[in-house]
Amino acid sequence: MIQKIAIIALVLLNIGCDQVSKNMVRNNIDASEQIELVGKNFILTKVENSGAMLGFGSELSPILKLIFLQALPVLVLLVLLFRILRRSDMNKWLVFAFACVIGGGIGNLIDRIAYGEVTDFFHIDLGGYFKTGIFNMADVSVTMGVILILFLSIRYRKLEL
Repeated sequence: MIQKIAIIALVLLNIGCDQVSKNMVRNNIDASEQIELVGKNFILTKVENSGAMLGFGSELSPILKLIFLQALPVLVLLVLLFRILRRSDMNKWLVFAFACVIGGGIGNLIDRIAYGEVTDFFHIDLGGYFKTGIFNMADVSVTMGVILILFLSIRYRKLEL
């Protein structure tokens, strides 16, 4: 029971961090305003993304957006959440990773359902070495979770969900 509460708390923590940060950006940053946090390397801006990662799917018809960017992700995230809540023998780091993926995914789904688009606001540019698209805290949670899942799958060679 305590593990289930911890899982739900982790998911809610991810959703909360994402939604609070997006609300701060929506309320305090003008569209396409650029605020240099660490020189030109780490920039805070505001972009509304009607697609998925890096705008993928933004040109889809409204019905396809509903299916691929809302309905299908809701189904997948609910199945994942149900599965990790049912299992009591999962590796704690794997549980943490899936909670990050689920919480981040739900954070972006809240935006898509409530606003029709997702607020993105971070941009990293390390010159010719590394450059990202514009992203948000939900994307950080999902990416961190997926990297951890991949690391654990390589390290332990067998993941059961």
